[in-house]
This record gives sequence, C-alpha cells and structure tokens, in this order.
Amino acid sequence: MKKYKNYIIAAGILILGVVIGNITSSGDHQEATREEGEHDYVQDPVTKLWTCSMHPQIKMEKPGNCPICGMELIPLDDSNSSGDNIASNEIVLTEGAIQLANIQTSKITRSSAKKEVRLLGTVKADERRQYAQVSHIPGRIEKLYLNFTGKKVRRGQRIVRLYSPELISAQKELFEAMKSKDVYPQLFKAARSKLKLWKLTDKQIDVIVTSGKVQEQIDILSDYSGYVMKRNVELGDYVKQGVKLFDIVNIDKVWVMFDAYETDIPFIHKADIINFTIQAIPGKEFKGKVTYMDPFVSSNTRVAKVRVEMINAAHKLLPEMYANGIIKANLSGAKNALIIPKSAVLWTGKRSVVYVKVPHDKTISFVYREVILGSDLGDFYIVSSGLEDGEEVATNGVFRIDASAQLLGQKSMMNPEGGKVSVSGHAGMDMGGDDKKKEAKKEGDKEEDMSGMIMIDKVKIDAKFKKQLGVVVDEYIKLKDALTKDDADLARNQIKNVKVALKNVDMLLLPGDAHNVWMKALKSINKNLEIIQNNTNIETQRKAFRLLSNDVWGVVDVFGVIASDNKTIYLEFCPMADDNKGSYWLSYDKEIRNPFFGASMLSCGEVKKTY
Repeated sequence: MKKYKNYIIAAGILILGVVIGNITSSGDHQEATREEGEHDYVQDPVTKLWTCSMHPQIKMEKPGNCPICGMELIPLDDSNSSGDNIASNEIVLTEGAIQLANIQTSKITRSSAKKEVRLLGTVKADERRQYAQVSHIPGRIEKLYLNFTGKKVRRGQRIVRLYSPELISAQKELFEAMKSKDVYPQLFKAARSKLKLWKLTDKQIDVIVTSGKVQEQIDILSDYSGYVMKRNVELGDYVKQGVKLFDIVNIDKVWVMFDAYETDIPFIHKADIINFTIQAIPGKEFKGKVTYMDPFVSSNTRVAKVRVEMINAAHKLLPEMYANGIIKANLSGAKNALIIPKSAVLWTGKRSVVYVKVPHDKTISFVYREVILGSDLGDFYIVSSGLEDGEEVATNGVFRIDASAQLLGQKSMMNPEGGKVSVSGHAGMDMGGDDKKKEAKKEGDKEEDMSGMIMIDKVKIDAKFKKQLGVVVDEYIKLKDALTKDDADLARNQIKNVKVALKNVDMLLLPGDAHNVWMKALKSINKNLEIIQNNTNIETQRKAFRLLSNDVWGVVDVFGVIASDNKTIYLEFCPMADDNKGSYWLSYDKEIRNPFFGASMLSCGEVKKTY
C-alpha cells in the first residue's frame, strides 16, 4: 500500500512539473513575440498591402506615411478589388483623390464651330468729320473767342475778330455801289457778293449796309460744329486768306478701330457684329457692325484695322478710349466639328496632350493621349485627330493627373516616352550628373525656362507694349555700355533711367498669362537693378547684370520688341562668363563689347540671335 502511495505522489509531481513548464514556455513565447514585435512588423494575413488615398500607385508592405504627400497610408484589401480589367498604361485614382484634386470631366461632342475672335481697339474721331477752320479774309487777329483746346463750338459761332484793310476797301466799294444802285444794280450785287465770298453772312452784310459806316473789325464765324482739337494762331497774329485757324472735330459719330492680327483676318468679314466694352464705361456693352477692313497689313504692327461706326449723340465715346471686342465667327467647313474645352489641353512644345477617362464599372482611371488641334475658338479648340465623339476627357485637375502619371513612370506631358522620373526635379528632365548634357542643353532650353509651360503668341502682343519694352531695352543697353567701360559709377547712375523706362511700361496691355510672365520677370529685374544701384564694386554689379540680362532678353524673346528707331538688337553670348557657364546680353552693336569682362576681354563672345 505504501508502495502505491509513493507512485501516486511521483505521478502528481510529474504532472505538476509539466503544467508549470507549459506556463513558463507560453510566457516566454509571448514575451519573445512581444519583443520581436517591437522591432519587426508582422504582416497582417488579411490586409497584406497599404496604399495612399491620394496616390493609389503607392503600395507598401507596412503601414506608415505616403512617401509623396505624407498622408497616412490606408489598407488595400484584396477583397475590395473592383474586378475591372485595368491596363498597364492607365492612371488609377481613388474617389477621394478625385474629390481632393477637384478633377472634372466633359464628354466630347460635335457641333457647329464658332470662333471667338477677341480684338483690342481704340475709339477714333470719324475722319469725315474732322475739319480745318480757315480764315477767308486776310488780316490781323484782334480777339480770340476760342482761346483753348477742347472748347466746344457751334456752326455760326464767333471764333475770332479780324482787322482787315482789304475788308475796309471792300466795304467802301459797297457804299459807292449803293449810290448808283438804281442805275447800276449789277455793280451793287457784285460788291455784295464779294463780301459773301469772304464768308460774311447776309445778316452781317445787312448790318454794314444799314449802318452806312465802314467797320474796321469784323467777326469771323465758325463753319462747323464740334470741339477744338488744335489752336493754330495766337492773339495779334497776321493771317493770310486760307490760313488754318483751328482744327475742329465733330464726335456725334465716331469710329472704333480694332486691331486684327494676321491669324484672325480670315475669320472677320464686313457686316459682322462686334460686341465690345469700353474700359472707361464699365458695365455697359456696345454693339456695332464691321463697316470697313484695311486691305493691307501694317509692316510695323502686323495688324489690319477693322472699323465699326457708332452714333455718339451723348458724347460718351471719346477719342483714344480703349475698347475690347469679340466677334463670334461661323467657321466654313466646320459645321459638325469635334469641340474640346481649352482647359482639357496641356501644351508642351509642339505636342498637345489630353487625359481620356477609361470607362470602367467601379474604377476611375485615365490614359494619356496626344491630339492634333485645329482652329482656336476662344474657350474651345477644334480637334482634328486623336479623339472620338462621345469620349470623356478631364477638363479640371489635369495637371494633377499628369503628375500621377509622371510618378508612375507612364507617359506624361513632360515625359512622353514614359519611364521613372525623379520627384525632386522637373518631370521629364534629366536631373542626373551628366554635366556635358546639361551644358549642351542650357542654351536651347533657355527660352523654355523663361516662359515655362505658358504659350504666348507674340503676334498678339500690343504694339504699344513692344515699343515701351524697346525703350527699356534702350536704357538697358546704355547700362551695358557703362559696364563695358569698367565704369561702376556710370552704371549706378544709369539705373534710374532704366527704372523710369520700366515705370512707363503699361502692363495692362498684357492679358492673362502674358501679364503673369511679365510680373514675374519684373520682380527679378527690379531686384537686380537695386543690387547694381547700391553697390560700387563692379564685379558685384556684373553678377547682378548677368541675372538682369537673362530676364530682359527673356521677355524680349517671349513678347517681341519694337526698338527705338527700329534698330536691330543683337543677342550676344560669352562662354567664359559666370565661371565658364556662359551668359547672354543684348546690344545694338554687332561688334562684341563684353560687359562681363570689360577692357580685360572686351571682344570675347559671339552673336547668337537678332531681333
């Protein structure tokens, strides 16, 4: 019995040992798992991948933040897959990304194309209502009734008083003829007609006849109604018969002269309706018909004048007021054209890019598509090829889609061949260390760097702006000449002239994107002008002048320029300037005069371009 008791005790001890061992082993396993979890993430067997709501191309095996935008990653659950067959070239976006980027789409449809031709114009006096008020009698001006420019005058109103010996003689002849009026009536009639030929009225002649006295001075009356635009005489002047006293213009009817650029002329026809506004009369829209178009294009401004005639009884339209007009022209041969909003198109060089929405049941995705565009219709383009009727394209947030395409290494605006790009650089551009390639591209890419992706038609830039820019260039070149002479003080003094020229540039002549390009360049120009003006060290001045030159010739290249006296402007380049990186400057002289080195290397450089 005692023997069995010992066996029972031993068995109990064994069982107790096993239980204690399991508890200890479990605790050690949990501790080990806990310690391991503190260092390495154990992948969730259900949610295997993590993605970004804004950048669905990001797929990570661990939770965290998006490497692009920094947003917290969300689980990508395979069970929620749409089942749509997604092609490799599609840019997939989540609904959240669509809403955050405000991406909107429009269906492409066919319709009759109407081109919106926008015109800039100026109110002008009707040339047929501009008059020269002359003196019909020789004599001396004793009194000026119209003594300032702009004075209103009515037909028959007194304008000057004359003393005229010839008039005195004519009156004496009239009185002699009156004595023999009954005997020689023709003689009296001839003497009276002589005064009428001098534009004296019947009333004035009757006063002379009735008084029976010779009037030494006589009032000259206006032949026209209008406003005095120019006074050509002074009190006491001796005038001959036919001398112009005043220029008078009648503005009861005026012309609105619009500038039509070469590219717009084919769409404008006589009798077309122009709706226009006047900057000085906000809130009111005017309407008129095209009554005349110039049969030639100006060699200087490259525009033809389009005339609209307006009744102006209230004299609200004053000469030289600015007008903005629109003609909606029907395009022949485009009655059933494919129309696309301008906001859908991305421009880069000669290529036009859109993003077409791919029809899926659940997934929202877009594909890159290059298109060929036809006529510009104002807010729309005609699509010549690349799209089909009924396709849906992105019209808002297009750059957001393009950015996603670049990050995915797919075809994009700046990367038409596809392939991964560096997110820290400019998409589609080589950001690596190939210095020789960069140096070779530097000169060719300069123009693109200046204007970015903005497309500016320099033909449509107002000629007045180009002339004002020409004055800026003229003062800039004088600054360049000071640096070629190694004269820091002369350069500093010239800055004030450059600033005055810049101040006289009317930036309101630049619409839309062109205005923004000018404002960006102007900020940099003013900054470097200040540096030159505030430094006496010529090397510091030359460093600032290099940056100034980049901005000045950049805007000249983008907008065009009309130089003073139509001089030729040369774009010149020195490869040794800026530590052998090279720099540009503008000059009137074809012979090189280097502003970056002065007398030490005066002739270093070459002509690259002419304007």
